[in-house]
Amino acid sequence: MHSQLVAIIKRLEAMTEAQDSEVQVRRFEKEGVEKCLVTYDSTTNTFELTESDTHQSYQFDNIDLVAMEIYDLISE
Repeated sequence: MHSQLVAIIKRLEAMTEAQDSEVQVRRFEKEGVEKCLVTYDSTTNTFELTESDTHQSYQFDNIDLVAMEIYDLISE
């Protein structure tokens, strides 16, 4: 569990550090099936997580909270 959470946080941190565009996008999958899509907007410092199954979107301004949400989705 721990290493999977660390890997998620590393991917999210890479999004916050990227300089190539204002909005970064990452897909998170489990066994090849997309579970969620995460965007990071550097102008507002916010993450948006969209669940692939329900298409519900959630806003986060805390990297730990979005990481926990992703972890929950990919470990169901």
